[in-house]
Amino acid sequence: MTDFTQILYDVADGVATITLHRPDKMNAFTGTMMQEMVKAFDLVDADDDVRAVIVTGHGDRAFCAGADLTPDGGGQVFASGDAVESLSDERVRDSGGRLTLRIFECKKPVIAAVNGVAVGIGATMQLAMDIRLASETARFGFVFARRGIVPEAASSWFLPRLVGMQQALEWCMTGRVFDAQEALDGGLVRSLHAPEDLLPAAQKLAREIADNTAPVSVALTRQMLWRLSAEKHPMEAHKIDSKAIYRRSRSGDAKEGITSFLEKRDPVYPDKVSADMPDFFPWWDDPEYS
Repeated sequence: MTDFTQILYDVADGVATITLHRPDKMNAFTGTMMQEMVKAFDLVDADDDVRAVIVTGHGDRAFCAGADLTPDGGGQVFASGDAVESLSDERVRDSGGRLTLRIFECKKPVIAAVNGVAVGIGATMQLAMDIRLASETARFGFVFARRGIVPEAASSWFLPRLVGMQQALEWCMTGRVFDAQEALDGGLVRSLHAPEDLLPAAQKLAREIADNTAPVSVALTRQMLWRLSAEKHPMEAHKIDSKAIYRRSRSGDAKEGITSFLEKRDPVYPDKVSADMPDFFPWWDDPEYS
């Protein structure tokens, strides 16, 4: 999109690729980048032709080297200017959290292709993505305690769910930078790849989703797993499972899924995320849901 200045946005064969693009700054994060990424995810959700998303960084040095702490960063990442009177003031909200919450709301699967250094927000923005693949040269760091601040981007919610509390605490309390093998061993990433093989591997995974699955089912599945795994009792999952199975089993997608399987052909699912989400979605906005 020509109106983006710090990211690249491309759609090809049903897969959108968002590339963090500040070549001279190791793709360091700014308020502008945050706003552009949020807009890109708005485009993703509005486009029924997009079946999956890949997020990566420009070049082979960095996915995202964290927040831009220089004057070039635009002063939009950390709080600046006059002090606010109330911590409820909108200006208190951290920009990384605005981004991860938007990714969390996305209706399409999101794959991170971590091509290099990923520290600070470069690490935490990935946590709201569904699957992370990394280059063998990638490095990660939840470095906040070494900068006198704390983890942001809602990472205190995401990270323990992904890697367990002990590992999350160690990485965040030491603030050290660690290599791709440790990220794999700790459960942060799904697989490691030679630098030249990383993006093809992410594209292959995206294609497996795009070519074989019903988009409405994937959108529901993504939200069900992220949200219902945090409920206190499995009964809450059972309530939503039941509604989802009942509605989807009577859909055109279910008919096509069974027919294409029996006929041994590729499926052509008719339902669209923009128009055919079931009537109980989004259930978490229903005042009767608790």
